[in-house]
Amino acid sequence: MPTTLEKCQQQAKSLSIKDRSILIKVLIDDLDDLDEENLEQLWIKEASRRFQEFKAGNIKARSGTDVLHDARTKLKELL
Repeated sequence: MPTTLEKCQQQAKSLSIKDRSILIKVLIDDLDDLDEENLEQLWIKEASRRFQEFKAGNIKARSGTDVLHDARTKLKELL
């Protein structure tokens, strides 16, 4: 049985690009309300999780140039 997070992810994927971008903004704004210490701890956990995924071979490393290029392309599509 899917977890709540998995259900949310599935529902988010079915949204239009515009609605997903609105959802992202709402979620980021909510994170902005966290105090600096809590936010830093969340990023440490996320960085550790990503590193473990990389070490396990579940994700590939990408160059910063490629990541920024893809991000800029997606942003242009939204505008």
